[in-house]
Amino acid sequence: MRSLMARRGEEPTLEQDYAHCQAVQRAHGVSYYFATRFFPPETRRAVHALYGFVRYPDQWVDCPDAHSSPESIRAQLDAYERDLIRAVCGEPVSLPPLRAFADVVRRYHIPLRYPLEFLDAMRMDLTRTRYADFEQLQTYTWGSASVVGVMMCYILDATSPEALHYAATMGLAMQMTNFLRDVAEDLGRGRVYLPMDRLAEVGITEPDPANPDHRTALGRLVVRMARENDARYEAAQRGLPAFAPDVRSAVEACIRVYRLLNDRLAGSGGDIGERVQVPLRDKWRALPPSKVWVLPLAYLARR
Repeated sequence: MRSLMARRGEEPTLEQDYAHCQAVQRAHGVSYYFATRFFPPETRRAVHALYGFVRYPDQWVDCPDAHSSPESIRAQLDAYERDLIRAVCGEPVSLPPLRAFADVVRRYHIPLRYPLEFLDAMRMDLTRTRYADFEQLQTYTWGSASVVGVMMCYILDATSPEALHYAATMGLAMQMTNFLRDVAEDLGRGRVYLPMDRLAEVGITEPDPANPDHRTALGRLVVRMARENDARYEAAQRGLPAFAPDVRSAVEACIRVYRLLNDRLAGSGGDIGERVQVPLRDKWRALPPSKVWVLPLAYLARR
């Protein structure tokens, strides 16, 4: 990242802040970055900034360093929130994603409550590791995923109630796919995002990844829930007309690529120890045909 930052003694520019966010998304959010190549350039910049904003807190919570504690991460999140508010008000802050995202918030009139609800969900991850049922899980997924979809709507100038509804549904579908893909990884962190009443359906009270019977049962549940989750992608697909034609292809690309990952989970053998991925060639085939031509230079040449 160093090449993207200002030289020593120089003030960083907003362009450098946006470039930093693009580099972060290209490095860490491959499927999301893949879909952003279909957006118009100005929209694409804003999406990179949104990703940069959410990536930092998510990384702090999911991959803490050896010296971090829940208390220190909470303090970090609190400071991040304060700096966000300062940046939106035009005050100087140190982190490039906050400067870029604050510009997006002002430019696209994103209500501040949405990024704050996202940060509330990140704080929830510090203390809550189990959810009794899907209704309880949605108190988390609203802030961790659905509000990200809602903020995207403001960037895409699609704030009708219909567009906001479909974007929230799409965010939930993608989050559920992530949960189902990362069951073993989350268990390693002591977290269980599959609702406890669904675990009870396969005879599990408290999952033990070292128990072969539990691994088999969890695999069956992942397949079942991935098949159920497909209905959310179908609903999001039906909502495409709520978005303007110049951004519709990008929204559709995101749905198709993530739905492909969900399909692979639904058709998998249920081995939670094997991280399911979608090969690049399959992502290519899933894209809206009218936009495939933008990828060779815009994406593949940068990998």
